[in-house]
Amino acid sequence: MKKFKIVPLSMAYADRIRSTRKDDFGHEVVEQLATGLGPCRVSLKPFKRGEDKRLLLTHSPFSIDNAFNQPGPIFIHLNEVEEYSDIYQFPPEIKADKQHFHLTLIGYSADQQMVYTKLVGDNDIDDLIGKIFDKHPEIEYLHARSAEASCYICRIERYSES
Repeated sequence: MKKFKIVPLSMAYADRIRSTRKDDFGHEVVEQLATGLGPCRVSLKPFKRGEDKRLLLTHSPFSIDNAFNQPGPIFIHLNEVEEYSDIYQFPPEIKADKQHFHLTLIGYSADQQMVYTKLVGDNDIDDLIGKIFDKHPEIEYLHARSAEASCYICRIERYSES
């Protein structure tokens, strides 16, 4: 049974960033050769170091301006990529690489208050997400973030087939 869906950054958002070369904070976007794995926040696939060109920008995944707004650096591919589409499971390339992707799940209430945090560690992230949503009805959605850099990776929403 599906308990969640992954929400990457949209292709439309990435297209706007690529065309304007400005982020939502008015900062110039920086183009660079990938030195790390990322991932791209649209495709949710790791970058190929020394091969892929990426754009660095400031992003906030929130709609409400408050103390939990947490703007920070993220990367998207320089070129158009397919939006992550296997939305009922966490991106397998990130999930499988625990050495490079140390993850934290942060839960937020409907009014964007941080109400939960959990290091993924050796847990299966798909199982962990389901358990978190089952045990914590106060959580409206989760963010997957880098446990090391705290940068935003993707949003994870509850899913019900009703």
